[in-house]
Amino acid sequence: MEMTTALWSFALVVGLLTLTPGLDTALILRTSALGHRRQAWGVVLGIQTGTLLWGALTSAGVTALLTASQLGYEILRWAGAAYLVWMGVGMLRSRANANANPEPEDAAAADTPAGGLAAGWRRGLLTNLLNPKVGVFYVAVLPQFIPAGAPHFAAGVALTCVHVVEGLLWSTVLVGFAQALRGWLRRPAARRAMDRVSGLAVVGFGVKLAVSD
Repeated sequence: MEMTTALWSFALVVGLLTLTPGLDTALILRTSALGHRRQAWGVVLGIQTGTLLWGALTSAGVTALLTASQLGYEILRWAGAAYLVWMGVGMLRSRANANANPEPEDAAAADTPAGGLAAGWRRGLLTNLLNPKVGVFYVAVLPQFIPAGAPHFAAGVALTCVHVVEGLLWSTVLVGFAQALRGWLRRPAARRAMDRVSGLAVVGFGVKLAVSD
């Protein structure tokens, strides 16, 4: 397999993965729909930073330890599950607090949450890195697309960059979509529904990660 063919083939596989709705999609849509544009882009960049790290570690052979060490996988799995449940409960509690203390209608105030870009980046990065299934996916899939004779690390990182670019492009669509609906989603009833759905979804992802094999 030539490198060009490998890039196109890998782009197709991870493209389908990118378009599949999941935790990343929920986080980006919720953060952006609330008007927190800078924080939403922080989430996007954090997720893609995590993807790049998983790809680099896989190319270096480090993430193979996840498949070789049951204990290492379990520790990371439970840490990720606990983090997701904590984050989801936080979303639900923030809505309860918002009901008790209504937010100002000023759009500028809604667009500058505490933490901004840095807080979003940390959330996106932790969400990605604490999901051992991402690492296992890369261990199982990435090596199959590295051409024989190609520099293993360089080729692996190049393939990972394809995934990152696709993720950034799709995230741009998600942020734009959420921003287009921002006026409607700023209504109290819509925001309550969105926060409840997002919070329950994130908690559900955490529980699923905890009980899955």
